Amino acid sequence: MQEIRFRISIPTDEYIKYYQGAAKSVYTVSEDGRSIHFPANILQRFLMHDGIHGYFALQYDDNGKFSSIRRIADKEV
Repeated sequence: MQEIRFRISIPTDEYIKYYQGAAKSVYTVSEDGRSIHFPANILQRFLMHDGIHGYFALQYDDNGKFSSIRRIADKEV
């Protein structure tokens, strides 16, 4: 199992685009500088009234398939 960490801040009005299907993937840069993209729906459980903000760890298998995601910190650190 491999892990990649990233910080993200998506305001509620921006995440609505993902929720409505206008955008399907989130693109961001990991803490080690790699560009990553993943399905937006994996962040849905982290949505709060002000959007999705925090420091996350995404785990994936050797084939690059998503396994799990967890929040490391509530706000960007």
